[in-house]
Amino acid sequence: MERTNLHILTESPSLANHFVAELRDITVQGDSMRFRRNLERLGELLAYEISKTLPYTSTTLTTPLAQTSTLLLTEQPVLATILRAGLPLYQGMLHYFDKAYSTFVGAYRVEEENTELVINMEYLASTDLHDKILILADPMLATGRSLLKAYEGMLRHGKPKQVHFAAAIASPEGIALVRQHVPEAMIWLGALDERLNERAYIMPGLGDAGDLAFGPKI
Repeated sequence: MERTNLHILTESPSLANHFVAELRDITVQGDSMRFRRNLERLGELLAYEISKTLPYTSTTLTTPLAQTSTLLLTEQPVLATILRAGLPLYQGMLHYFDKAYSTFVGAYRVEEENTELVINMEYLASTDLHDKILILADPMLATGRSLLKAYEGMLRHGKPKQVHFAAAIASPEGIALVRQHVPEAMIWLGALDERLNERAYIMPGLGDAGDLAFGPKI
């Protein structure tokens, strides 16, 4: 797979491997608080890596002893996520981009037998996105259709100048679709998995991130 604009944390030895391993492990998944915390910690690592690509400016500040200079972000990004599964990953990013404005989208897949997978979007609360740096966090980038529908909805509130998509785990099929429709986006992953199964779930994946974080839906 072409690696331009694609960054995968678990391709190098780091704590990201531990966090992703616990997210997948069925012996750990029963602890929903730990599952949420691992998503948060992965979000923190992703935010740190993304921060290295953002614009900075040299700033002078005064310590108790002298003046010194440092590099500070020129502007804060806008953080966005898809409810409900994206909340822990988003929260981890918010720990690092703690002055960022936020955008929230309610989108979900409708699964019916013998019909094409449908994505419903019923809620969007967005700040102004015109000429902003946008980071959209969604833990599972499976087909990519939920992420694209959310992003296309956000464009009603302005065209970002820079776009980052962040996920804990993604499929090659999802990456391909996102690149087809938003080729300028930088994609940041905890891990890239093998494929989608017949129900459009990531394999080997980890299951339903929303249910594992917050309890099963009815």
